[in-house]
Amino acid sequence: MNPIDEYIAEQDEAVQDNLNAVRDTIRSVLPDAVEKISWGMPTWWDKHNLIHMAAAKHHIGIYPGGDGVEYFTAELKKRNLRYSKGAIQIPYDDTLPLDLIQEIAVWCGVHHKE
Repeated sequence: MNPIDEYIAEQDEAVQDNLNAVRDTIRSVLPDAVEKISWGMPTWWDKHNLIHMAAAKHHIGIYPGGDGVEYFTAELKKRNLRYSKGAIQIPYDDTLPLDLIQEIAVWCGVHHKE
């Protein structure tokens, strides 16, 4: 079993579909990235860590790094998503913004390989 499969299986059953949807979205745009656990989180890696996600009590954390959050700040504000220097919080109770997660993953795939 893939370590990310194991990670998702260990989470509350109520959030597993959300985690799988985010994972599938990231995988779709980073098909060559290696999936692994880094810093205790599902991570997509290609010569560097590109992007992470993690299950939290009330949200999914997306970790594109400080530069990624800075690049997407206007869109995050527009969508009323909470964020900090290197993390974005996607609430479980909202419709997942998979389009935005896809854009962030693409950005990470380009900018974190440089």
